[in-house]
Amino acid sequence: MGFFMSKSMDANLRRQQEFMLHNSRLQLERQILMQNQMRERQAAMQLAWSREFLKYFGTFFAVAAFGLTAGAMKRKRPILVAPLLPLGFILIYQVDAAYGTLMHRVRGEAESIMASERSRPGGASRDTHVRQHREGPPRSEQPRRHFG
Repeated sequence: MGFFMSKSMDANLRRQQEFMLHNSRLQLERQILMQNQMRERQAAMQLAWSREFLKYFGTFFAVAAFGLTAGAMKRKRPILVAPLLPLGFILIYQVDAAYGTLMHRVRGEAESIMASERSRPGGASRDTHVRQHREGPPRSEQPRRHFG
């Protein structure tokens, strides 16, 4: 009689473990999806901020360009348009960030850096270290126990 109880308890325990494993996988998938959504939302917010900033900076640049050009022509001093050079670089950067491929280039460079860090001897990723610590030393390096 005890054998049958033990057998049914083992089956119930196995089903319970499978159920818990299934639930933990579902929870992990949901967490990953939520993290991806948060990352996408953060990138969209950054892009929206860049576009909004571009509106204000573009207006400032247009007013400054008009004023500096008019002042340079009126006073006959072309040096007055010199501030337009660095402001132009800033404007071009903002246009690239808001409507260009800056984000794609930055993401590609980040992936390149991460790949090169993994290939360097001292630059292994953290997940590798965590996995090695969790698993312990390889089987050949584990101390052997002698029973005797």
